[in-house]
Amino acid sequence: MTLQKRQSSLGQARGQGSAKSGAHHWTLQRMTSVALVPLGLWFFYGLLTHDLSNYQDVVTWLQNPFSFALMGLTLFIALSHGALGLQVVFDDYMHHEGLKFMTLLGIKLVFAGLALAAFYSLIHIQSLAFSSTEFVL
Repeated sequence: MTLQKRQSSLGQARGQGSAKSGAHHWTLQRMTSVALVPLGLWFFYGLLTHDLSNYQDVVTWLQNPFSFALMGLTLFIALSHGALGLQVVFDDYMHHEGLKFMTLLGIKLVFAGLALAAFYSLIHIQSLAFSSTEFVL
C-alpha cells in the first residue's frame, strides 16, 4: 500500500493547489479592488477639475500634501492590485514550475521598478515646491 492511499483525504490534499496561500491572495485582491474604488473616483475627479494641458496646474495639484498622499496611495494600491492579478493568471495557466517562478519574479521586478519610478516622480514634484519657496529665518 502506498503512502498516499494510507492518508486521509485531507492529508492527501495538503500541500497541493492553492490551499497553501490562496485565501490570503484572494483577500488581498479583494481589499485592493475595494480600496481602488474611492481612490479611483478621487483621481478621476481631480483629472476633470484640473487643466491637464497646463503642466504647472498639475504640478500644483500634486504638491498639495493631501493630493500627494492620495496619489501615492493610489499608485501603491493600483500597482499591487495589478501585480496580484497577473500573478493569478500565471499561477493558473503556466504549468512549468521553473518558467512560472522566473515569470513571477519578473512580474515582481517590473512592478517594483514601476513603483520606484512613480514614487521618485512624486517626490521630485514635491521637492519642486520646496525649492521654489524661499525660507526666511
